[in-house]
Order: sequence, then C-alpha cells, then structure tokens
Amino acid sequence: MGSRIVAWIFTIPFLIAFGIVLLVFDPLQRVARLFGQHPQEIVAGWLQVALVGTFRIAGTRLEVERSTAIEPHRSYLLVANHQSMFDIPILGNLLFSNFPKYVSKEELARWLPSISYNLRRGGNAIIQRGDREQATEAIRQLGREIHRRGTSAVIYPEGTRARAGKLGRFRLPGFQALLESAPDVPVVPVTIDESWRLLEHNLFPIPFGTRVHVRIGDPIARSEDQSPRDLLNQVRAEIEGTLERWRAV
Repeated sequence: MGSRIVAWIFTIPFLIAFGIVLLVFDPLQRVARLFGQHPQEIVAGWLQVALVGTFRIAGTRLEVERSTAIEPHRSYLLVANHQSMFDIPILGNLLFSNFPKYVSKEELARWLPSISYNLRRGGNAIIQRGDREQATEAIRQLGREIHRRGTSAVIYPEGTRARAGKLGRFRLPGFQALLESAPDVPVVPVTIDESWRLLEHNLFPIPFGTRVHVRIGDPIARSEDQSPRDLLNQVRAEIEGTLERWRAV
C-alpha cells in the first residue's frame, strides 16, 4: 500500500512534466522544419532527451551497456525487443547522434503532440494495419533513406510490445525489407528490459524507482553469404542471452 501511495505522489508531477514537454516541442519542431529536415531531427532528438529526463521524476533510471564499436553519426540497422512505448524515447536519447528512425502504426501519427509530428515529418516509416504491401514498401523506403542520408533505423521484429517482458517470436518480412534496401548498413542487436513495468498499470500510477536496462551490442558486419533469417536468428539469440544474463542476477 505504501509503495502505491509513493508511486501516485510522483506519477502526477511526472505526467504533468511529460505533457508539457510534448506541448513545448511540437511548435519547436514545426519551426525547425522550415529550415529543413536535419534541424527538425535535432529538435526531435532533444525532445527524446527531455522525455527521458522527465522519467527521473518517477525515480526511473537507465542502466546502459554500450558497445565501444558504436560510432556517433554512423548509420545502423538497430534490431530491438519491444516492451513499452517508452522504448522509443529511450533509444532516441541514447543514440541521439545516429538519428534513429522508427517503424510506426498509422494511428500514432495523428493527434499526439510532438510525437505524431515527428513520425510524419521526421523520416519514419508509417504503416497501415492489414496492408502488408504498403507496410513493406514503407519499410523499404525507410531503408533507402537511411542508406542515403546516414541516419539509422530501429525495427521491433516482435511486431508488438511484449507482455511482462516475455520475448516474442521475431518476424522476418520487415527486417528483410530493411536489409535489402540498406545493403551496406551494419546490424546492431539492442536489448531492453524492465521498461514494461512503466506501463504495468497503464500510467496510473507509474511504479517508483524502476531500473530499465539497455544493451546496445556490437555491430554485425553484413556478408553476402548470410541469409536474412540466419541473421535475424543471430540477433534474437543475442537478445535472449542478454535477458537471461540480467535476470539471473
């Protein structure tokens, strides 16, 4: 009971701060976009830094393992497990200089201050439910753009958020479309854990003091003799092994 009261005490100011950040950065992005896509990307990066900063109000902390081989201002295909909507600003904050782009459902690109604008105008892939051809082409276009501009792409091959952190099945088609459209871009396994706890009660309240673990692994160089399925299985095995290691402690 006491922990629930503490959670509510800190959830209310967190939600207020989170909302203010979204409202402030929406017009800032629109103004920046008048000067081109890159200025908008920089503002969107600071948006994600600010959003992660508000998590601290609820006692949330990040514990990060980052490969020393990850270079700033370099293009990567980041393949991650997915536990929470907060995974997106967390990765955007940690990989600011790599300007990660996302694959997002169409409904998220409407009505959400800052977030929807960034999804629509920030070079992300917006996919429609039930339209596999449209989704594949949007992902291919994302791959072509990161290859051309030197930005990065994040894909969640589980296709949806995992319940209670359980690792789901990895789906091949979207991952393969990215590989084919960005043939020279290294693949990076990304593992995240405990972020699901932030939404355990659908924000009401947010548990106080959550520790979110993130591992950004070594880039995997591309080779012509490795099939997309084998590469995806390699990434999944690394993510699964990292989760097992963390949870065994």
